[in-house]
Amino acid sequence: MTPPKTAMVLAAGLGTRLRPITDSLPKPLVRVAGRPLIDWVLDRLVAAGVARAVVNTHYRAEMIVEHLGRRRDIEILFSHEPEILETGGGIRKALPLLGPDPFLSVNAKILWLNGREDAIHRLAGAWDEAETDGVLLLQPTVTAVGYDGPGDFILGPDGRIRRRKELEVAPFLFSGLQILHPRLFAGAPDGFFSLNLLYDRAIEAGRLYGIRHDGDWYHVSTPRHLAEVEARLAETGFAG
Repeated sequence: MTPPKTAMVLAAGLGTRLRPITDSLPKPLVRVAGRPLIDWVLDRLVAAGVARAVVNTHYRAEMIVEHLGRRRDIEILFSHEPEILETGGGIRKALPLLGPDPFLSVNAKILWLNGREDAIHRLAGAWDEAETDGVLLLQPTVTAVGYDGPGDFILGPDGRIRRRKELEVAPFLFSGLQILHPRLFAGAPDGFFSLNLLYDRAIEAGRLYGIRHDGDWYHVSTPRHLAEVEARLAETGFAG
């Protein structure tokens, strides 16, 4: 399929691990290589042909709304969360704004560089309407910048994914970029819940797929990670 025209941008997090930077600034507005994280995300969406973004907000929401009000290259709708709802709950609340078709979802704390082909186009190319409820962009842990965990998923030869088992080290982590279908949320609970609840259900049904990212990927979670990402970008001469 062609890339979805609508995207969910997850921007409601508290950013507690990035303190003291986020004491007075929401994490999506933290600058990396001179530009707020959320603008890097929106730039990538616009480049892939996305026309509308639904941005969820919670912490210092007014700052995000004011900042994004300056953009004219993409329609932006806001889904405010008076009480934080986590990834699953946040998207579920925004479903009426996202519409009935598959949509992109991206965390506003990552920065990715495309490989030979736009990562969003590659996700769309992996979509199978009959077989798929979600396709996740998976980043190899060995090349991830700003990540030091044991990984999240094992990628099968057929493209289906499974979680790593206890004490197992997985070669891939979830990059924060994905395409989801609203049907994934059928029967989902109200309120606060993680997307992991729905991932597990889709994995059991054999309807959650992944593709390997073939470009660079950067994750900003702590001040140390921010410094690491800035240093790596400077080494590559990256300027946006």
